[in-house]
Amino acid sequence: MIYMDYNATAPVHPEVLEAILPFYREQFGNPSSIHWAGRMVKGAVEEAREEVARLVGCAPSEVIFTSCGSESDNMAIKGVAAANRSKGNHIITTSVEHPAVLNSCHYLEHEGYRITRLPVDRDGLVDPQELKSAIGDKTILVSAMFANNETGVLFPVREIGAICRERGVYFHCDAVQTVGKVPVDCRGMDIGLLSLSGHKIGAPKGIGALVVRKGIKLHPLLHGGAQERNRRAGTENVAGIVALGKACQIAKEEMSSEAARVQQLRDRLEKGVMAIFPQASLNGHRENRLPTTANISFTGLEADSLLLNLDLQGIAVSSGSACSSGTLKASPVLAAMGVDPASAKGSVRFSLGRTNTEEEVNYLLGVLPEILQRLQQK
Repeated sequence: MIYMDYNATAPVHPEVLEAILPFYREQFGNPSSIHWAGRMVKGAVEEAREEVARLVGCAPSEVIFTSCGSESDNMAIKGVAAANRSKGNHIITTSVEHPAVLNSCHYLEHEGYRITRLPVDRDGLVDPQELKSAIGDKTILVSAMFANNETGVLFPVREIGAICRERGVYFHCDAVQTVGKVPVDCRGMDIGLLSLSGHKIGAPKGIGALVVRKGIKLHPLLHGGAQERNRRAGTENVAGIVALGKACQIAKEEMSSEAARVQQLRDRLEKGVMAIFPQASLNGHRENRLPTTANISFTGLEADSLLLNLDLQGIAVSSGSACSSGTLKASPVLAAMGVDPASAKGSVRFSLGRTNTEEEVNYLLGVLPEILQRLQQK
C-alpha cells in the first residue's frame, strides 16, 4: 500500500505516538485544575506551545491551540473582522484559498463586509503590486495562503507581509500546507496571524493552532472558560497539544534534510510521468513550490478513472483538496489559474512525505503505462 496524499493528511509519526500515550494513561488531568493532576499536564501544554513557537518564529504567548486549520482560519478572519469593524469592513483574499478561508469570507460578505478576491496568474501566483493597489482606507485584513494545497505553489509571503506592515493592515497567512515543510518565520515575514494544523506534520487529527501576534485585536469564536488566555474556550486537548509540540520539534530538526530527500523523489516521479505520457503537463510554478507536491494534468483522461486504477494497484493519490472531494466540479484552483478545462479534468495531485521511498516511486512508474494505455483505449 503506497500513500502519496500527504497534503490531505500524514500518518502519525511513531515518536509522536509514543509521546502522547502517557496522556491517555496516567497523565489525564485537566490543565485548568490546580491540584497535582492538573499541574502535571499544564507543564506539558506549555512545553508544546514553546515548540510550536520555535518552529514558526513567534512568542509562545502568541500561540492559541485550536482543533484544526479550518478553525484557525475561521477564528483569524471572523475574529479580526468583528474586533475591527469600527476601523473598516474591507477584507482582501485570493481566488485560490482553502475553502475555510473562502467560505469565511463569503459568510462575512453576507454580514456587510466587502471582500476583494485577487486573481492569480497561470503559474498560480498572486501579484503583490495588485494587492498593494487593492488596499484602501477601509481595509482591515489581508488573508493569503503560504502554499497552495493543490499545486504546492508558494506565495510571495515576505512581500505581502511587508506591504501589509507598510499600510497598517493585519496579515493572516494560512500556512497549513507549509509549516514543517519549508521555513516559516512570523516575525521576519511580518505575518500577524498564522494558521497551522497538526495532522499535516505527523500529529493526530483534531489539533491545530493559530498564531496571533501581540497587539492584534481578535474576538474569540468560542465563549466559555478562560482557556488560552480567554481567546479560545474549552478544555484543552492535552494529548493533541503534546502531539503537535512533538511533531513541531521533529520538523524543526529534520525539515531541511527531509525536504531535500522528498524533492528528489518528487522530481523523479515528475520526470518519469512526462517520459511515459508526453501529453502530461505540470500545473503551477515549476520552481516556486513545495518540495513535496506535484500537480500533473493527464490531458485527455479523467482524473477519477486514473485515481481508481491507481487505487486498485494500492497507490493513494488525489485530484485536489480533501475538503472539496466528492464534488463533480473541476478544481476551482486550476480554473482560477486559467488551466484548460480538459486538462483540469485530468489533474492528479501527488504529495509525498516521510514514508515514501524511491522503490515506491519506481513501482508507480512501473504500473502507470498499462493503466494509461487501458484508459486511452476507452
